Amino acid sequence: QVQLVESGGGAVQSGGSLRLACVASTYAGRRHSMAWFRQGQTNVREGIAAMDTDGSTVYADSVKGRFTISQDNAKNTLYLQMNGLKSEDTDMYYCAAGYLVASKLDPYEYTAWGQGTQVTVSS
Repeated sequence: QVQLVESGGGAVQSGGSLRLACVASTYAGRRHSMAWFRQGQTNVREGIAAMDTDGSTVYADSVKGRFTISQDNAKNTLYLQMNGLKSEDTDMYYCAAGYLVASKLDPYEYTAWGQGTQVTVSS
């Protein structure tokens, strides 16, 4: 089972940037789809960015053009660069790994999850 640990969350003003990192315990990215999700008070886990084993990416419309997902296989680390942050981006952010994922932004496709890192954007 892949173990994931996120970091990089924090408080930032609207328009600012943050970079989240997710370290995997194994070479997860080489055999697993990797993704970032966020969850707020609604308890709905929203998929926002995903990367497949071939390096292809997909983004939710809400973050397209502002967020970028990337991966450093040498460091077993997944990143989420977040620019142009808005107050509505305030949430707990999670990274996830899944094997043979079909729907890249569907949380039910992912079996390994990190503990989450909080992002707070003030206006």
